[in-house]
Amino acid sequence: MTYSRIWVADTGPLVAAVDRADRAHAAVVALLNDRSHRIVIPALCVAEACYIIGGKHGPKVEAQFLNGLRTAEVVAPEPDDWPRIAEIVRQYSDFPLGGADASIVALAERLDTDTIITLDHRHFATIRPRHCESFRLLPE
Repeated sequence: MTYSRIWVADTGPLVAAVDRADRAHAAVVALLNDRSHRIVIPALCVAEACYIIGGKHGPKVEAQFLNGLRTAEVVAPEPDDWPRIAEIVRQYSDFPLGGADASIVALAERLDTDTIITLDHRHFATIRPRHCESFRLLPE
């Protein structure tokens, strides 16, 4: 098991890292800059973050965000991830849990990690992944 050696980042922390006024800004910046762990960002979360950042802060800030990803490990879903992503969306349709969040779960399962950097503790605490009992959610 590689639990906690790899952290998967959700959209909310990416957005909060850009917005100094966000109450979670300092905590998520510290986590995202922690080099003692491999931090992986699902490509669908980058797309979702761009939509939110661009809408809230404009194209200049969105471009700065994108430029900042040059050293990040952004991972696209693999072909076998798509059916699992669809299954998770169906399974948690009452949340609702969308494709970006489902891609986080699928990626965490594929990478065998239990740790997610997220501001959405309510939903991710409820999800039951296949590879571990529950997710460890940061910031705590």
